[in-house]
Amino acid sequence: MEFRQIIAFVWVAELGSFRAAAEKLNTTQPSISQRIAGLESSLGVRLFERGARGIKLTEKGQELLSHAQRMLELRSEMLKVAQNPDAVRGTLRLGSSETLVHTWLHEFIDAIHHKYPALTLEIQVDTTHVLREQLASHQLDLSLLVGPSQDPRERHLHLCDYELAWIASPGLKMHGRPVTVRELGKYPVITYPSMSLPYQAAKNLLLEAGVKSPRLYGSASLSTIVQMTRRGIGPSVIAPAVIVNEIREGLLCLLDVNKTPDPLGFYACWMESPDSHTVQTVARLAQRIARKSLAKRLAADAAP
Repeated sequence: MEFRQIIAFVWVAELGSFRAAAEKLNTTQPSISQRIAGLESSLGVRLFERGARGIKLTEKGQELLSHAQRMLELRSEMLKVAQNPDAVRGTLRLGSSETLVHTWLHEFIDAIHHKYPALTLEIQVDTTHVLREQLASHQLDLSLLVGPSQDPRERHLHLCDYELAWIASPGLKMHGRPVTVRELGKYPVITYPSMSLPYQAAKNLLLEAGVKSPRLYGSASLSTIVQMTRRGIGPSVIAPAVIVNEIREGLLCLLDVNKTPDPLGFYACWMESPDSHTVQTVARLAQRIARKSLAKRLAADAAP
């Protein structure tokens, strides 16, 4: 009996198919089938019933599943006790919001490279909505995104918060003086996608200010938001932390607006599993890097 056979058994049972387990474990479906067959031969029982509608656990398979899960939990605990950097290995499928790409994600990846050289990353940058769906379907192992979910299977660590602000091109001549949300509503407001918290918050503020039919241009691309704002198409709602250079060079301006959407809270999120030692270790590293980045940012803001 091999651990890889037990891992395959747990993930096939968890995901409900050999194909999904193969994708999760970065191997082929025939390899998963071979591991299950080897485990069944070793135990002398059938673990799954195979039929036209797919697979399901046999009664004996259901009985043995809890034992297999406990074995993986003990293995995970043993790895934690060992505290061996070489134990963090394999491939980690990492999802990240683009805001972090423009702030501290590069420091995080560099830290992983030096601290866990046996770990390979597959990185995907997308919106929180997409990343959360892929996390729930086990297409991603760890996602750095906005806010925790209500899914009871999800585990998370708070990373950092980013203030949001109203931004505009100096060509709109709204900087250097107080501006009302109603005045901003004369233009299309550019921000994150329609499923995002900033989009909904900006829309609500415009409606509350009496803008009857607010126009919002939502985009999943920060570079597109920045370029549209620089061209003077309209003001935007984004995190100033991602446009530090543009603000310093006078290409974009922070506006003095009486109401601003709430800050964005970023979290490292993963789905609970009996073999999540690597994911939790990397999540804690992300938390340390995020806090270090925040400390640097605060020190820079306090400097004369």
